[in-house]
Amino acid sequence: MVLLALSCQSHKANAAGDFDYQLQAVAIAEHTYLVPGTTEDFSMSNGGNIVNTAFVVTDAGVVLIDTGPSVRYARQLASVIADITPLPVVAAIITHHHPDHWFGNQFYAQIPIYALPETIEAMVLEGDNFADNLYRMSGDWMRSTQPVAANAPVPVPSLVVGNHNFQLISLEGHTVADLAVLDTTTGVLFTGDLAFDQRTPTTPHANLARWQTSLNTLGDLEFSLLVPGHGPTDTDGRAIAFTRHYLTWLEQLLEQSARTGASPTEVMQAEIPAAFSDASLVREELARSVVHLYGPYEQGTLQTVKSGGYN
Repeated sequence: MVLLALSCQSHKANAAGDFDYQLQAVAIAEHTYLVPGTTEDFSMSNGGNIVNTAFVVTDAGVVLIDTGPSVRYARQLASVIADITPLPVVAAIITHHHPDHWFGNQFYAQIPIYALPETIEAMVLEGDNFADNLYRMSGDWMRSTQPVAANAPVPVPSLVVGNHNFQLISLEGHTVADLAVLDTTTGVLFTGDLAFDQRTPTTPHANLARWQTSLNTLGDLEFSLLVPGHGPTDTDGRAIAFTRHYLTWLEQLLEQSARTGASPTEVMQAEIPAAFSDASLVREELARSVVHLYGPYEQGTLQTVKSGGYN
């Protein structure tokens, strides 16, 4: 029944023929615009438009923060930008290697596309598999999209474009390499997927301890506005606090469940705390996190028991 529903949705989109993401740029600071995505998962109906992208209009041209999930998205994003400024897009900064953030690179391949070296390596290594999955989940929205890795390592610690100074902060934890971008000209902080709000954090490449360390670093920064990878903006670090709280609960759940010998299926059915119950996809992402992360906790518990621990 689910497959039939997805097929019908895809057919409607194909019949319409326009595959319009209906992108809207929202001014969030001087010369700074957010293009918000939904807090959903990839689907035939949303075409992968589940990510926050953004752009900054400098006096030397436009700088993108992430390029979106497909070449269609990137082309439509370019049209949105052209409605705001005649200046060209002169650079893109990619926060990490998850495909919803960089599969628009293909459209911008002639400009510098900056990412951390480890992110570029992961794009090359995993890009084809990501593409296969996105074509399965989003169908014809992905037509003609090819994974094109970033072409320039970020010039840490900063990138100056026109009258804007972008502080580039190399972190990790959500993936092997996560880039936060602080526009010191406006005080806007772009966290990528190190911070989520109203959407449950994803963990397919996560190291929870390193992620928490990165959140501490972000929390120590001075910023006027925070733009998370998924969810609404805030001025008080709410997305950082939400993500930290969720990851703390998740790690405690995995540790305690392993100590009591709970099966993965049992962990997936754990009670969701009220603080996260309204976050989108919370049950689905918990199940995915158990698949990705639970094994090492079980192995650690077995080793502890074998060595005489937990008396």
